[in-house]
Amino acid sequence: MKAAMKSCITPSRLNCANGKATRMNVIVCLKQVPGTTEVKIDPNTNTLIRQGIKAIVNPFDSYALEEGVRLKEKHGGKVTAVSMGPPQAADMLKDAISVGADEAVLLSDMAFAGSDTLATAACPGQGCRKNKKL
Repeated sequence: MKAAMKSCITPSRLNCANGKATRMNVIVCLKQVPGTTEVKIDPNTNTLIRQGIKAIVNPFDSYALEEGVRLKEKHGGKVTAVSMGPPQAADMLKDAISVGADEAVLLSDMAFAGSDTLATAACPGQGCRKNKKL
C-alpha cells in the first residue's frame, strides 16, 4: 500500500484516483470567537452577549489558513476561506485574502443567529457542498 501511495504524489501536483494530475484546492473554515475569556450568556436566549467584545479569528483556524497557503505555494491550486457569521465577519475574510487565500465565502443569514456548536460546525460544510465552484 505504501508503494501505491508514493506513486500517486508528484513533486508539484497531487494525482487523483483516475491518474490525472489535478490542482490542490484547499478550503479553510474560519470562525470568529470572542477575544476574551470573560464572556457572558444572555439568560433569555442562552446565546453569547457579543456587544462590546472584540471578535478575533479562532487561533487554530488561523494556523489552518497558514498551512493551506503553504500547501498552495508548494503544490499550486487555490485556497478558499469559508466562514459563517454576521456581516462583520467579512473583515476577517478580507484578512484571510491578505494572508494568501484566493477566495472568501461568507455564509450569513438571520436564520443562523444563535446556532449551537453542531449547527455552527455543519453549516460551512454544507455551504461547501452546495457551492460546486469550491
